[in-house]
Amino acid sequence: MTVGLEQYIAVSALLFAIGFFGVLRRKNTLVIYMCLELMLNACNLGLIAFSRFHGGMSGSVFVFFIITVAAAEVAVGLAIIVALFRKRQTVQVPELNALKN
Repeated sequence: MTVGLEQYIAVSALLFAIGFFGVLRRKNTLVIYMCLELMLNACNLGLIAFSRFHGGMSGSVFVFFIITVAAAEVAVGLAIIVALFRKRQTVQVPELNALKN
């Protein structure tokens, strides 16, 4: 039994949809950030699937660079969330919508 390209793309689309609706529905910035990372990993899964089924290495190399940039993004994003928490004592989006203070 082999797993076809359609199954990989279906899983990738499902993960992306879960992340997308998580971003739209959640109010906690950490959960929103995790949903954004889930969407990024869904795109990576799609790139790897296309790369594997077309026999090239370009998709795998591209995913390697995406993961490298995502690691830096996580460090910066979490630092911003920690700074917001220290300043406002909350990470809930409705309370962070004002730019004053």
